[in-house]
Amino acid sequence: MQPEIAVSSGSSCLVYPLPSILDRIDVAKLFPVNQPIEVELGSGDSSFLVEYARRCPERNFIGVERLLGRIRKLDRKGRAAGLANLRGVRIESSYFLEYLLPQRSAAALHVYFPDPWPKRKHLRNRFVNERFPTLAAQALLPSGTVYLRTDDQNYFEQMVAVFAGSPMFCPVETPDSLCGLLTDFERDFLAQGIATLRAAYRVAG
Repeated sequence: MQPEIAVSSGSSCLVYPLPSILDRIDVAKLFPVNQPIEVELGSGDSSFLVEYARRCPERNFIGVERLLGRIRKLDRKGRAAGLANLRGVRIESSYFLEYLLPQRSAAALHVYFPDPWPKRKHLRNRFVNERFPTLAAQALLPSGTVYLRTDDQNYFEQMVAVFAGSPMFCPVETPDSLCGLLTDFERDFLAQGIATLRAAYRVAG
């Protein structure tokens, strides 16, 4: 799928208009203050990320989302909250991670409730696959962390398996403070009695 370039509608817009889809972004140009960066790959309606950015002004946050309506929600909610430490990028998360996010630039990656692609013939489309740990390790700072959540048991088992097979990561606990911040999907699932499956992995060494 052709990556989609974000379009900014004004100077106060929090959606970063990509100058190129061939060159890695200069994260220093995204924020007024240079501080550690965390990235949510697939930010949904941005419920999690906006609240996280509000609680952690000492960090910068990038939400990556392909759908226009969702990235507009990030912009609207972020501006309503007066957040200077939040930006959105409209593009496929997989493309952003592999080609646009600078190497060794992120303190954390968040991947919450990605499409589980439950049919066997579609499993190759899953975002967290055999290549994901390598790409994540390239994007993360030393001791950077990947946080994962899903409601799908089969997908969770795959997530755990691919990280267990990677010597680049070691498992860690998700902090309680982070567990308490819910996504839009997570609220819906919990209301239906569907539990959240979580895992976290830190760059080893």
